[in-house]
Amino acid sequence: MSVQFLIILIYFALTIGIGMYSMKQSKSSDSFHGAGLGVLMCVAAGTGEWLGGTSTTGIAEYGFTYGISGSWYSIANGIGVMVLALFFAKLYRSLETVTVPGIVEKFLGTNARTVASVMLTFVMVMVGTSQIIAAGTLGVTVLGLDYNISVIILGIGFIIYTLAGGMNAVASTNIMHLVAMYGGTLLALILVGANTGGLAGLQRALPANPYFSMVGIGVPKVSSWIIASILGACTAQAGIQPILAAKDVNVAKKAAVVTALAVAPFGILTALLGMAAKVQYPDLANAKLALPTLMMDLNPVAGGIVLASIMAAILSTVSPIILAAGTMFTKDLYEGKINKNADDKKVLQVSRISTGIAGLVCIILSIFMYGSTMILDMVYFAYTIRGSIFVILLLAIYAKRTSEKGAVYAMVTTGVVGVFWVAYKSVTGSFPIHEALTETYASVIVAFISALIFNSIFKDRVTFKAN
Repeated sequence: MSVQFLIILIYFALTIGIGMYSMKQSKSSDSFHGAGLGVLMCVAAGTGEWLGGTSTTGIAEYGFTYGISGSWYSIANGIGVMVLALFFAKLYRSLETVTVPGIVEKFLGTNARTVASVMLTFVMVMVGTSQIIAAGTLGVTVLGLDYNISVIILGIGFIIYTLAGGMNAVASTNIMHLVAMYGGTLLALILVGANTGGLAGLQRALPANPYFSMVGIGVPKVSSWIIASILGACTAQAGIQPILAAKDVNVAKKAAVVTALAVAPFGILTALLGMAAKVQYPDLANAKLALPTLMMDLNPVAGGIVLASIMAAILSTVSPIILAAGTMFTKDLYEGKINKNADDKKVLQVSRISTGIAGLVCIILSIFMYGSTMILDMVYFAYTIRGSIFVILLLAIYAKRTSEKGAVYAMVTTGVVGVFWVAYKSVTGSFPIHEALTETYASVIVAFISALIFNSIFKDRVTFKAN
C-alpha cells in the first residue's frame, strides 16, 4: 500500500466518521435538511457547491492549456455567489422554505414549483454524477484501483455519511474539506514553486499569451462562465439550501458574502499548479492528468496530503448535491403532492431514502457514462436549465403578479431548446446559428422571451405569497 493511498484512505475514513457522529444532531426532518445554522456552518456547506472537482483538477487542466485565465471558473462562481449575497439572500431566507422550488412557488404557484423541482433534481443528479466520475477517475489514475470498484466504494461512502447526518454532516465535514483544500493547495504551490522557480520561473518558461493573459481562454468562454454563474448561483439548491437553513436573514447574507470570498480565489491557486505542470511536463498528452501527475512526483507524504485535498474537493460537492436532490423530492414532491399530511418521522424517513436513491442513481450513471463526453454535455445543459429557471423567477419577483401556466410553459420550452442545443453540439461539433451562441445564451434568451410571451397569452395570475 502506497503512502498516498494510505493518507487518502485515512482522510476518507475520517470524513465518514465525522458524518456518522453528526447523526445524533439529525433527529428531525428540519435538522436533517438544515435549520438554525450559524455563519461558519452555512459557509462550509455552501462552498461545497462551488469548490468541487472542477475547481481542482478541472481548473488545473485549464491552467495547463490556457494559463491563469482558467481561474475565471472559480472567480465567476464567486461573482455569482456575491450577487446572490447582495441582492437575494435576505429575500430567500425570509420566505421560510428550504428549497429553491419552494421559492418558485411563492411567486409562480404550486405547478411551477413541481416542474422546477423535477428539473432542478435532474440538475443535481447530473452534477453529482460528474463528481463521482471525477472521484472514480482519481481512484484509477492515482490509487491504481479498478474504476467500477473505486466508484462503488467512494459512492457508498458519500451516501453513508450524508444519510447519517444530513445538513449537519455536510457542514461539519465540509469545514474539514475547506481547510484541507486550501491547506493542501498552498502546500503544493510551495513545493512545486521550489522546483519551477516560483512565479518568475513560470514567466520565463511560458509565453505571456495565453498563459499570463486573463482572457487567454477566450472572451466568449469567460463571459459565458460569468453569466451562467450569476444566473445559476441564484437557483443552485445545494448552494442555497444552507442559506435557507441559516439562523436568520442577517446570518444568511453574511454567510453568502463569506462563501463568495472563499470561492473566488481558489481557482487562481489551481490554475498556477496547472501552469507549473506545463513547465515540468510540457509533453504531457492528457491535460486532465496535469494535477495528479504533478502530485505523484512530490514527496509521498506531501503528495498524499495534496491528493487528499483533491479528494476533499470532490467530497465537499457530492454530499450537498445528493442531499439537495433528496430535499427537493421530499419537500416539493412528497410533502407538496404525494402526502401532504405526513408526520415528521415519515418525512425524515423519506428524506433519507430519497437522498440515498439520488446517490445510488449517481453511482449507476457514473459507471455507465465513464469515458463518455455525454456527461459533460448533460452537465452544461443542467447548469443552463438552472440559470433559465432563475430568469423566469426573476421576472416574477419584479412583476409580483404573473401567470403560473405561462411560467410552466416557459420552463418546458426552455428545457426543450436546451436539449436541442446541447444535442446539436454533441452530434455536429458546433452550436446552431452561430458558434458564439452557446447553450447558456440560447436558453437564457428563450427563457426571457418565452416567459414574456406566455405571460401575455395566459391570463391566470399568481399573487406573491409572503410569510
